[in-house]
Parts: sequence; structure tokens; C-alpha cells
Amino acid sequence: MAEPSSPAQEVTPRALTVVLAGGGTAGHVNPLLATAAELTSRGHRVVALGTEEGLETDLVPRAGVQLVTIPRVPFPRRPTMAALRFPSTFMKAVSAAEDAILAAGADAVVGFGGFVSTPAYLGARRAGVPIVVHEANARPGLANKVGARMTDHVAVTFAGTPLRHASLTGLPLRPDVAALAGVLADPALAGPARHSARAAVGWDDERPVLVVTGGSLGAASLNAATVGAVRSLVEQGVRVWHLTGRDKSEEAVAAREALPEDLRDAYRVDEYSHDMAGTLAAADAVVCRAGAATVSELTALRLPAVYVPLPHGNGEQALNAADPVAAGAARLVPDAGLTAERLESEALAMLTGSAHDAMVDAAAELGIVDGAARLADMIEEACA
Repeated sequence: MAEPSSPAQEVTPRALTVVLAGGGTAGHVNPLLATAAELTSRGHRVVALGTEEGLETDLVPRAGVQLVTIPRVPFPRRPTMAALRFPSTFMKAVSAAEDAILAAGADAVVGFGGFVSTPAYLGARRAGVPIVVHEANARPGLANKVGARMTDHVAVTFAGTPLRHASLTGLPLRPDVAALAGVLADPALAGPARHSARAAVGWDDERPVLVVTGGSLGAASLNAATVGAVRSLVEQGVRVWHLTGRDKSEEAVAAREALPEDLRDAYRVDEYSHDMAGTLAAADAVVCRAGAATVSELTALRLPAVYVPLPHGNGEQALNAADPVAAGAARLVPDAGLTAERLESEALAMLTGSAHDAMVDAAAELGIVDGAARLADMIEEACA
């Protein structure tokens, strides 16, 4: 008689060492750090690869992640002496990346785009280490176009991103934003959380709140339109939280002082928010640019938005906003078309009961809260 078979034992995934390559801007560093937090929570070791010139030199060590730097070698845009030196300096960066990958004992290299990612991809290929690509924007950059040719493991934030082997994971959200998204998804928790965020800045009623932000550097067009519209908005019962950007608050402060005293409290002016999750927790709707992180976060938080894409660059911001606009979760206004009157009409439309609720529902269908977990799953799969 055969002995009874023992139950199948669950296999615990082995601990990995993962090199995360990216930097230069917050658009690369923040998803890198969100991914690092998720991998670390799973028992994996993380090393970041960056340059000495980008934001990563401050943000990565502050997050408790080891940072190794390699030379920053921008791709030359025109014929100069630097362009003539580019092949040799670029290969030095590739060699430095390979050395860092081997020294870390990496099981995988994950690139988030930017100057450091191309050398990292080529260094990983030399070292025989699996590659994973994450592209934040709807229009991919050159580095990730190169990386996507070296791997089947390609994660994208937006469904229409034209990269080979692309799988939709969404953006790895900052842990505080991901936690807030979970709270706002629960009807029993959303109301108290919003009330608490408003009470923290002295707003203790249920009047609708509009947040306007052009990012840490601000946006002249958003600031001018808000200053022009704010009196009418607050007279109609809207509270406006205006983040002007550093050293760009003078006109907004003057507009606040010009309001009747009983309306002044309804217009809050800050140059920058050190707790953006707390600011967004207070919001009913947002007017802002359309960077990949902004679009991903607002959609995950179920916040109606008016996106005003940057008027220069390669048009990627309009593409980033395309899915929530098509789904009815947001509206798009060209930078040149953002007047005070337009901002006022769009804001009031977003804050109106049935229209607001429809936009919230559309964002709930589209938003991805667990982007970091999805990307971590892909990394573990690449190492299996």
C-alpha cells in the first residue's frame, strides 16, 4: 500500500539583490524609491545606480538605500568636442556600471530611464544579468527604447506606451500616496481622512477644495489664472489651496490680501508642500501639469483633474493625460488657453455634484494603486 503523499510545501522566494538604475529628476527617482521600498519589504537587497549630479545624490541615501554613482554621459545633440569624446566616455560609463553590477552581486538590473539607465542596461547585458525596464511616460525615452530591446520584461505606466513586450503595471507610487489611495478607496475612511486633512490647515467645514499646483518650480500660467479667478471662486463657496512654486508667491499673496477679510481664509497660498499626500487628502479636485507621476497619483487617488500640459518639450505630458481624459476622469486645457475665466469654469464643473462623482468613478476604474507590487512581481519573475 502506497504511503500517503505529503502536502506540497510552499516555496519561499529566495532573497535577491537588485540594482535599480535611474536618476536626474524626481520623475525617475521617486518610482525607483517606491520600488526599493517594496523590494525591501519582501526581504530583497537593493542598490541604486545613479550619477553625482542628479537628485538621487540627496534623495536615495536619505531613504536609506545604498547609492553607487557612475559618470553622467548625456547623448550629444550637436557636433562639439564633447560629441567627439562621447564614444569613449560612454563606454567608460558602461564599464563603471558593469563593475557596480558585478560588485553588488546583482540578480537583476531595473532601469527607470535617464542618463544612467543606458549604461546600466549595457553593463547588465555584459554581466549576463537579467534586465527589467520601467517606463513612466506615455512617450518612452531613448534609454528605455534601448533597454526594451534587451529584455522581455518591460513595465509601463500607461497602456498605450509604444515599447516592445510592454506590460501595464502602472507607476510605483510613493508609499504615503499609495497608503492614502487605499484610505480614499474605502467610503468609511475617505470622509474622515478628508475632514482631518482640512482641519489640519484650519478648514473645518465641507466646502469644496480646489488644489492648484505647477510643481515645485511652479508654473506662471497656472499662477496667473488662479490669481485672476480666485475672488470669484471663493465668493461661490470654493476653498482654493494654491501652491505657487518657490519664490513665486508674491502675486498670489497680494491677491489674498485684496480679498474681503471674511473670504481671505478661503484662499491658502504656499510656495511648496512638504506633505503633498496631506494636501491631496484635502482636495476635491486639482488643476496641475501632466507629468507621469502627477497623472498616476491623482488617478489612483480618484481625484478629478484639469491637466495643463507643459507647452514645450516632446508633447509627452498631453499623452500622459490622454487615458484619464478619454475615460472622463479629467479635462485637458492647453497652456495658451488657460485664462482666469477658463480655470474658473473648469473648476466649478469639476466640483459640481453629479459631474464630480462621475469623474471620481472614472478615475477609480482607471487608477492603479499597486504599481510597486506589480513591478516587484515582474522583477522576481525575471530572476526565477
